[in-house]
Amino acid sequence: MTNEEILKIALSQSAIDCNCSPDDFLMADNKIVLSQKHEKARVYLNLPFECDLVSYGNNIVAQTSPELIDIVTKYVNTYKTEHCFETPNMNVLNEEIAEYGLKICFMAEYFLPDIKLLRHIPCKFETRLLQKGEFDELYTADWRNALCSDRKEYDILCVGAYDKDRLIGLAGCSADCESMYQIGIDVLPEYRRLGIAASLTSALAIEILKLGKVPFYCAAWSNIKSVRNAIKCSFRPAWVEMTARKCDFVDRMNKVE
Repeated sequence: MTNEEILKIALSQSAIDCNCSPDDFLMADNKIVLSQKHEKARVYLNLPFECDLVSYGNNIVAQTSPELIDIVTKYVNTYKTEHCFETPNMNVLNEEIAEYGLKICFMAEYFLPDIKLLRHIPCKFETRLLQKGEFDELYTADWRNALCSDRKEYDILCVGAYDKDRLIGLAGCSADCESMYQIGIDVLPEYRRLGIAASLTSALAIEILKLGKVPFYCAAWSNIKSVRNAIKCSFRPAWVEMTARKCDFVDRMNKVE
């Protein structure tokens, strides 16, 4: 797989997720579409969205509901592409959609591997490839980024790091859509900063490519540790996404347990 092929696959999947054409992300002008469900969309997307903005750096593809189409259109056409995904401009959108019981909820940066640079990064600990059925007992708080207990059926493959027989780090991938598998990573606190995350992430990315799938990595842009891990493993920023959700949903997420 080449970098060009990987980008083409990602654009095609984003087009499915956003109810548009892959070429829409490469245009100079913004594209506004009505959000719709799609059976091949990423499994964790709660479609249809009322407001969701995606950019591969050229423009914004915004999917929205009929009620918000005028608000969203005005917003993305008023401010520069990069400014639409940050404050202070983002506050304008947040205030407008508040009347419809919505708040900005998810903001993330997505990374794709640079095939020309991707290599397995070794670490001093033993690593093991875990197939489906071999990580059933690992759905615990320690590995909640690598594995998702709410969607166990989509977890495909893991690479674990071991200190003797103790699992100290775990990278897992989920089949979030037909052609792309997302990587998540966890390392026990006392074993961090030893190169384990990079070793597991790079190893799993290579295993995903062997399956003929595209590995991708997601991080909040404020999560410096995660972004550094992505870059160290030869992942590069590909697209950004910002999604609004109902106020009660956001409030539940903000509740302190």
